[in-house]
Amino acid sequence: MESFLAELVLAQQSSGLEVAAVVHGQPRTEDPDWLVRVPVQWRLVYTPIASGFRRAIARAIERFEPDILHLHMPNVAVFWLLTLPQAQRIPWVVHWHSDVIVSSRSPWPLRLAYMAYRPFEQAVLERCDRIVATSDTYLSVSEPLSHWRYKCAAIPLGISTALPRHPQDGRAPAFAWADGPLRLLSIGRLAHYKGFETLIRAVAATEGVQLAIAGDGEGRARLLEMVKACTPPGQPPRIHLLGEVSEAHKHQLLASCDAFCLASRERTEAFGVVLLEAMAHAKPCLVADLPGSGMPWVVRTAGAGISGIAVDDPHSWAQALANVRDHRERLQSWGQQGRQGLETYFSIEACAQAISGQYASSPMASQISREYRIAQPDPALAAQRTDVLIVIPARNEQATIASVVRQALQAGWHHVLVIDDHSQDDTGRLAREAGAQVIRPALPTGAWGAMQLGIRHGLTQGFLAVITMDADGQHEVDELPKLLHRADQADVLIGAFPQRMSWMRKLAWAWFALITRLQAQDLTSGFRYYNRRAMEVLAGPQATLLDYQDVGVLLMLGYAGLRIQEVPVRMNARAAGKSRIFSSWWQIFNYMATTTLLALSRNYSRPKRPRLGLRNADGSSL
Repeated sequence: MESFLAELVLAQQSSGLEVAAVVHGQPRTEDPDWLVRVPVQWRLVYTPIASGFRRAIARAIERFEPDILHLHMPNVAVFWLLTLPQAQRIPWVVHWHSDVIVSSRSPWPLRLAYMAYRPFEQAVLERCDRIVATSDTYLSVSEPLSHWRYKCAAIPLGISTALPRHPQDGRAPAFAWADGPLRLLSIGRLAHYKGFETLIRAVAATEGVQLAIAGDGEGRARLLEMVKACTPPGQPPRIHLLGEVSEAHKHQLLASCDAFCLASRERTEAFGVVLLEAMAHAKPCLVADLPGSGMPWVVRTAGAGISGIAVDDPHSWAQALANVRDHRERLQSWGQQGRQGLETYFSIEACAQAISGQYASSPMASQISREYRIAQPDPALAAQRTDVLIVIPARNEQATIASVVRQALQAGWHHVLVIDDHSQDDTGRLAREAGAQVIRPALPTGAWGAMQLGIRHGLTQGFLAVITMDADGQHEVDELPKLLHRADQADVLIGAFPQRMSWMRKLAWAWFALITRLQAQDLTSGFRYYNRRAMEVLAGPQATLLDYQDVGVLLMLGYAGLRIQEVPVRMNARAAGKSRIFSSWWQIFNYMATTTLLALSRNYSRPKRPRLGLRNADGSSL
C-alpha cells in the first residue's frame, strides 16, 4: 500500500493535481512539504497505532483545504475522519486494497479485533462517495463491499514502468545465486497467508531449482526450521531466507532471477503489486490460482506466466517448477509479454487517470483541476440524481464508451453502470477506467438482456429509477434532465427523436402502430426512464422472454397499467459501429417477423389501450 501510494502521488502531481498525504511514520528532514508523517507509538494485532493521527488529519485539512479525501483501507487511522466535522464537508473516495480476512483459523486476537473494526469499516463505506477496488475479481467476492456495489469501480493498481535507478550504497549484492539451477525469487512479509511453506516444500522436492525469499516477519523462525529440515546433510542449501532487503537490493534480485513466484493462499493477497515489479524487469511470474484474488487475473491479463497452480498444494507447485525448469525457452517469452502487459494495463499513469475520473464522479466534488472539474448540476435535480442509475448496454463500443461515461459522470450523474455484453475489444476496460461500474454477464445477453440485467441490478441496490442510454454516442447527456423533469408525470418516459428515421423505418413503425395501437413515434429509442414500478415489471421472468426492448416492452408496460409518455430530445448520428437491428436485410426481416408475431399474439389479457403522447418540454401536447 505504501509503495503504491508513493508512486500514485507523484503521478497525480505530474498530471496537474495538487496532492498531499498523511501517513504513518517518523518524520524525516528530507520529506517534501506535502508529506505529513505521524509517529507510531505501538502496534496492536499487526496494526500501527498513532495517537496523533486525528490531530494531524485535522491540521492537514485546514492547511491544504482539499476538495477530495482519498482514504486507503484497511487502515484504522481512517476512522478518525468519522469524528471530524471538517471532514464531513468533503467528499471521500475509499481505495479498497483488501478485505480483512478473518476465519476460524485466524488467531483469536485478530477475530476479536475485527469484531470491533467491522462497524467502523461499514460506517466509512456508507459515508464515502466512491469506492475503488483493485480488480473486478476481488470486487465480485468481497463481502464487506457487497452492500455498496452501486458506488464501486474496479481500477487495477499500477507502478512506474521505468526501472528505478538506485544509488550504490557500497554494500555487496544482496545474494549470489548458484550456477546452474533455475533461479526462483519470492518477496513478501513472512506471514501465514503468503504460502512460503508451500513454496519451500515444492522447491525441496524439485531438483535443479533454487529459491531466494526476501522479506521479514513473524514467520521467520518457523520458515528457518523448515529450510533446515529440507536441506540434506552435507549438501549446500537450495533455499535461502534473505531477510529484509533495501529497494536497491530488491531490484538487483529481480534483475538477476529467472522467474518470480507468489504462492499466497488467502485473499489478503488482493492484487500483488510485487508481480508488477517483476514484470518491469521482464521476469515471468508463477502464482497460485487463488479464488477471489486479483493475483491470477493480473498474470493472465498480462500474459506473464503461469496462474493455474493449485493453492497450498506443494505437489502442484513442484510440477509447475519442473515444467519451467525443463522448458526454460518459455521464460523469456513470458517475461517480454509481462513487460508489454505492464505498459498496456498496469502503468501508474493509467491508474492515476482512472482514479481522477472517480474523483470527478463524486457527488460533492467541485474544483479538483481544470481538466476534471465537474459541471455543477441543477440544484433541484441533485438529490434525485443520487437515486437514479444510468444503465448503458455496450458491445464492441470502445470508440465511444469512455466519452459517454465521462460526460455522464461530469454532468453530475453519480451512478453509471455499463453492461459489457461480451465485447471483443476494450469496451469493458475503457468504461471502467472512465469511472463506470462494469458488469460482464456470464453469457452474451443481447441489448435487451443487458438492459434487463441493469434494471435488476438497480432494483437490488435500492435505486428509485433507471435511465437507459446507448453507448454509441447517439444519446446526449445534456438531454437527461428532460426525462427527470417529467418523472412525476409518467412511469416510463421515452426520449424521442423521430427526425432520425428513414422512410423505411417510418413505414415499419406505421405497421406496428396499426397492429398494436401504440402511438409512439420512436419505438426503438433506447433513451428511456423507468421508475420503480416499471423496473419491477421489467425485472420479471416474462420480460426475460423478449428479444428486443421496443414494442414488446411497451406492450408489457401498458398491459400493467403504467403511464408511458414520449419526451422530445435531441440525438446525434451514430459515432461508430452499426445498429444491431438494422445491420443487414436478414436482421431487418428477423426483427419485423418476430415483432409482428409478438404484437399479434394473445399471450396477455387485453387491457385498456396504452396511452402515449409526444409532448413539448413544458408538458403541453404537440
